[in-house]
Amino acid sequence: MQDIISKTPTQLYIGGQWKPASDGAQFTVYDPATETALVDVSNATVDDCLSAVDAAEAAGKIWSATSPRNRGEILRKAFELMVERKDYFAKLISLEEGKTYAEAIGEMAYASEFYRWYAEEAPRNLGQFSRSPAGNNNIMVSHKPVGVCLLITPWNFPAAMATRKIGPALAAGCTVILKPASETPLTALALAALMEEAGVPAGVVNVVPSRNSGKVVSAMLDDDRVRKISFTGSTEVGRILLSQAAQKIISSSMELGGNAPLVVLEDADLDVAVEGALVAKMRNAGESCIGANRMYVHSSLYEEFSRQLSEKMSVLKVGPGLEEDVDVGPLVNADTRDKVMELVNGAVDAGARILTGGKPLQRPGFFFEPTVLVDVAPDSDILHEEIFGPVAPIVSFETDEQVIALANDTDFGLAAYVFGKNVGRALAVAQKIEAGVMGVNRGFISDPAAPFGGMKQSGIGREGAHEGLLEFVETQYIAVEW
Repeated sequence: MQDIISKTPTQLYIGGQWKPASDGAQFTVYDPATETALVDVSNATVDDCLSAVDAAEAAGKIWSATSPRNRGEILRKAFELMVERKDYFAKLISLEEGKTYAEAIGEMAYASEFYRWYAEEAPRNLGQFSRSPAGNNNIMVSHKPVGVCLLITPWNFPAAMATRKIGPALAAGCTVILKPASETPLTALALAALMEEAGVPAGVVNVVPSRNSGKVVSAMLDDDRVRKISFTGSTEVGRILLSQAAQKIISSSMELGGNAPLVVLEDADLDVAVEGALVAKMRNAGESCIGANRMYVHSSLYEEFSRQLSEKMSVLKVGPGLEEDVDVGPLVNADTRDKVMELVNGAVDAGARILTGGKPLQRPGFFFEPTVLVDVAPDSDILHEEIFGPVAPIVSFETDEQVIALANDTDFGLAAYVFGKNVGRALAVAQKIEAGVMGVNRGFISDPAAPFGGMKQSGIGREGAHEGLLEFVETQYIAVEW
C-alpha cells in the first residue's frame, strides 16, 4: 500500500500552500493493524495555526461574497471527485484508522454525500420578510456567515467527520481551519488536496495536523478572529473547549460522547433485532459514538437473543482491514484496546459471563475479539462508560417503564435503538428515551439529510440537514420602513 501513502500529502495546508511546520517538527502515523509506521506528518505549531487563521480571515472576504450558487458548484465538484476516488480514500482510511475496506467504502459514500447535500443547501440559506404585527415597520431577517471556523475532528470517521463540518461551513460562506485527530491526519490532508482541485480558493480550507492539540487549539480560540468552533470528540475534552470558548463568547457546536442503549421489546422480531444489534454494535469495530453500548432485552427473549447474537459475533473474521473477507479490523491504538479489556475484566469480576470472545488477539495490531457478555451487574462500569470496542453487554428487563428508566440512567443522550413489531409502541418507548438520534427497527441511522446531535452531556447543536447549515450563520434582523 506504499503507493497510497506516496500519493498523500504530509505537510500542512495553509493559504493554499503546502508547508512544513515552522520548526520543522513531524510526528509519525501508525498502521493499527501492524503497529508499524506509515509516514511522518508535519506537526503544526502555534505560529502555524495562527498563520492559518490569517489565511482564513483574508479569504473570508472573498468567499462570503461568492454567490451561493458558485459555492454550491464547488462543493458539487468536490462530491464528484470523492466518488471518483473512493477506492484511494477507502484504502487510506483503512491504513491509518483500521476499519475494513468495505466499511471505509461505506464511509466514503456517507462522507461525500455531505458535499452533495450542502451543494444543494448553499442556495437555500433563506431569510424571511414580514410586516410587524403592530404594522409600524417591516421585518427583514437574513443569515450571514459566522466567520472563521475552527473544526476539530476525531479519528474514528476521518473523512465523514471532516466533510460533515466543512460542507455546511463553506455553503454558508465561512472559511475553516481543520485540526484533524493526530491518529488519522492523512485523510484530512488528502481532502485538502481534493478541495483545491475542486476549485476552493486559497485560504478557504486550511488543514493543520498537530500533536500539540491543547496549545494550538487554545491559541486559536484566543484569537478574536475565530468566531466558531465545531468539535466532535469526548465529553471531557468538550467541557474544556466550551470553557475556553466562553472567554471570547465563541459560537460552539459540540458532538460529544455517547452511551447508546439498544432496547428489544417482548414483541420484537428476533431476526430483525439481532441483525440490527449486530449493525449498531459492530460498525467500525464498535468505535462509533452512536454504537450500541448496552443492550436491554425483554426477559422472554433474553436467552435466545443472546445466543443468536453470540453465534453471529463468534464467526466474524478479525484481521487487517485491507485483507479479503475481513469483517472486523483493529482498534485504533493500544490505549483503546487496553480500556476495552479493562471494562470486560471489570464486568466479569462482578459476575458477568462471556458467551464469546473476551480478549485481545495474540498477534501484532490492536485487535480485540468480538465479545458478548450476559448477567452483567447493573453497576458495572461497562454499562456506564463508552466502550468504543466490539463488546456487547446484555441485560434483561421486564416492563417498558423499567427499560425506559434504565436507558435514561446516564449523563449522555446521543443515540438509542428500539426494536418491536408494534411500531406505535416502539415509537412511544423511543420518544421517552432521552437521545437526539433514534433508530426504530434498524441499526443504521446516520443520514446527511437528517439532523444529528445529542441531548444532555452528549452535545450542543446539530450536524447534517438544514440545521447543520444554520450552525454556521448569524441571524440578522433589520427593521425597515418605506
